[in-house]
Amino acid sequence: MWQKFNRWLRPQHSIPPQWRDKRLSEIPFLSIDLELTSMNLADAKILSIGWVEGKGNQIQLQSCFYQLVSTRAPLHQSPVIHGLTADDIAQGEPVREVLEKLKRYAQSHIWVFHCTNLDMNILQRVFRELGLPLPTIVTLDTLTFGLYQLTRHLRPPPPNSVVLPVCRARYGLPAVPAHNALDDAMATLELLFAQIQKFSPDEAETLASLRITKAVNVFHSE
Repeated sequence: MWQKFNRWLRPQHSIPPQWRDKRLSEIPFLSIDLELTSMNLADAKILSIGWVEGKGNQIQLQSCFYQLVSTRAPLHQSPVIHGLTADDIAQGEPVREVLEKLKRYAQSHIWVFHCTNLDMNILQRVFRELGLPLPTIVTLDTLTFGLYQLTRHLRPPPPNSVVLPVCRARYGLPAVPAHNALDDAMATLELLFAQIQKFSPDEAETLASLRITKAVNVFHSE
């Protein structure tokens, strides 16, 4: 598993000036989760997407967004894993409409994922296929943040130690329903706030200070 996640780590790029020296408590975050037809980066389709905003250790419940996404692609194991059937997906919005809504947050928020490079590779590919230009995105990855906190003393992480439920349990966060995009987005943002609190109890650190964790990434427009 360690090698698998290590392959998803990207080289770090410079953080745009608008974010670099901003205190963590002042940063608006957008936590995002995708439910997919498969884990294949080349052809996975988005079945649903959820996101929620947060800032200063507060989750903004009024910002919660969840949307099924229509697709004609085979659902594979999705009805079993996500509980999403062909009838559900048929009621979804076209992926273009959903991603145009997401794009509005591209420069106003830091995007948060649990395994950024999986979701961002999918999003970048779909934006590209739709001919929708995507500006530079700054992201924070709770999975990589968790790896840093587990391995900072050079101990290899135990198997399955960075999956979302296990990461949450280490901070005493309650179990939450899995495999729903909005539930997972909220769970990820709550985890991020717990990780930040451990990293910087007074939240006085800046985003640039998190570069040591390798959890911050910059995805440039393609």
